[in-house]
Amino acid sequence: MIFVDSSVWIDYFNEHDTPSARLLDQLLDEGERTLVIGDLVLMEVLQGFRLDKDFAAARRLLMLLEIYVLDGEQLVVRAAENYRLLRKKGVTIVSSIDVLIATCCMAQDFELLHNDGDFERIGQHLPLKIVQST
Repeated sequence: MIFVDSSVWIDYFNEHDTPSARLLDQLLDEGERTLVIGDLVLMEVLQGFRLDKDFAAARRLLMLLEIYVLDGEQLVVRAAENYRLLRKKGVTIVSSIDVLIATCCMAQDFELLHNDGDFERIGQHLPLKIVQST
């Protein structure tokens, strides 16, 4: 299963020609692999739409995916531990939500499709499976 980060969805909906957005488009067309979106990612993506019709179209598409709830005491505590571990190694992560997403992906054995440098830094120090989009 592939967890798709908001960085990719935003590129996809804004029709930015990035490797990750092209791969997402291909995965949506093929429908071969299950795509997952987090509840916080869903919120972040949907809140960015200015027009009601664009919001509605994106919501219809995103609601077809498996939505993973990013909460729970164990996951949040593990994410805090991962954040602290990275900080001890001198790695600065801009968004603590990115650490939560990465921790979720590692716990659920999801691959992560992203376009965000935080995840690259996390993946250098933790066993985060990143989908390569070239």
